[in-house]
Amino acid sequence: MKYRILLLGALTLLSLAACHRKVREAEPEPVPPEPPPVMGFYTDRYDADTLVVRNGETFSGLMNRLGLDPRDTYRMVELCDSVFDVRRMHAGNVIRAYYAPDSTHTLNYVVYVQDRIRSFVFQCADSLAIWTVDKPVLHERRSVDVTITRSLWNDMLSAGGSPSLIMTLADIYQWSVNFFGLQSGDRFRMIYSQSVVDGEVVGIDTVHFALFNAESGKEVAAVRYELGDGSAGTYWDKGGESLKRMFLKAPLQYNRISSGFSYARKHPVTGQIRAHTAVDYAAPTGTPVVAIGDGTVVRIGWDPGGGGNRIRLQHAQGYETSYMHLSRFAPGLKVGSRVSQGQLIGYVGATGTATGPHLDFRVFEHGRAIDPLSLNSPASEPLPEEHLAAFNRLYDRYMAEINGLPIPEDTPAETEVETKTESSTETTTE
Repeated sequence: MKYRILLLGALTLLSLAACHRKVREAEPEPVPPEPPPVMGFYTDRYDADTLVVRNGETFSGLMNRLGLDPRDTYRMVELCDSVFDVRRMHAGNVIRAYYAPDSTHTLNYVVYVQDRIRSFVFQCADSLAIWTVDKPVLHERRSVDVTITRSLWNDMLSAGGSPSLIMTLADIYQWSVNFFGLQSGDRFRMIYSQSVVDGEVVGIDTVHFALFNAESGKEVAAVRYELGDGSAGTYWDKGGESLKRMFLKAPLQYNRISSGFSYARKHPVTGQIRAHTAVDYAAPTGTPVVAIGDGTVVRIGWDPGGGGNRIRLQHAQGYETSYMHLSRFAPGLKVGSRVSQGQLIGYVGATGTATGPHLDFRVFEHGRAIDPLSLNSPASEPLPEEHLAAFNRLYDRYMAEINGLPIPEDTPAETEVETKTESSTETTTE
């Protein structure tokens, strides 16, 4: 009898445990909270229409076209005052309109895509509101090694660089490297940080270091270094020599060189062999032309010798530069006007004796024509001596890194001398 009671008790406990387990198993798993919508509203709950801003279209005209009531449009413009400048809406930018998925087809939201990072959301139903949405931006520290075999553009892209990196490189070396005369075997190496959105490069944050090695043996380094006086970081060569020179290497962002420097060239229009002491930069009509150095306008107007619209500048140390076949001049220029390096002076054209739009660019030294591509202008002031020790250690650090060597001990990290660069080699998210 005693054993029967014990057995019955054990069976009862097992039954209760099993029931409890079944009850627990039957309890539903907690549902994770739904993540907030990226745009501030659930886009999949509306009928969407994608279009673009038309040429000359105003913000009010756009909103009326999308179906917003004129009175609400006026109120929306007033709301925009502190968030969105309605005057800076660009033709061609994408607009996404979201409507109620019912017979009313009421306009609920409008999204204006400003660029690859930022969009503006306009709430048009219930209460009016405006807010911004920024996509997450990844900051990557990278390096690239490019040897010229075809062109800088093609070779850089093949090596994993971006068009933005090419443009940044051209800006850094605009005084020191002749991008018009790059040869097969010339080499660029760089350490840089870039911004990436949705897997695409949207900008170059900083080029920390670059090294150009020409096939001829020429080497030019570019180390970004800040002086700590609040000024923007600038680039210096080995030993603290400034990359900035008295003259830029080119007066415009060129497409290609259509004619090199020669004293015996057949003229493309007349067919005659005559000296051509210039470099022709083929570029679309309207391409901006800039002064390669500080100077004074000594001639501006029509050149009766076939040069069309021409401007001639006088620079220091006996140099003069000439820019011909311009479609028009920059406003406000006249004989005696002072211009600074990089200042807009005109636009590429095909005026005068020309077969197509291009810039005829010439350089004179004490009245004698010289090859613009061989111009070697003086450097600016070198790095102040009190910065040389830290600069040289940073230079050694970058040279070791770019050559795959151990980084020397007791060398400063780039953040110690650059206040606006990445401090880590890891990818970070804004």
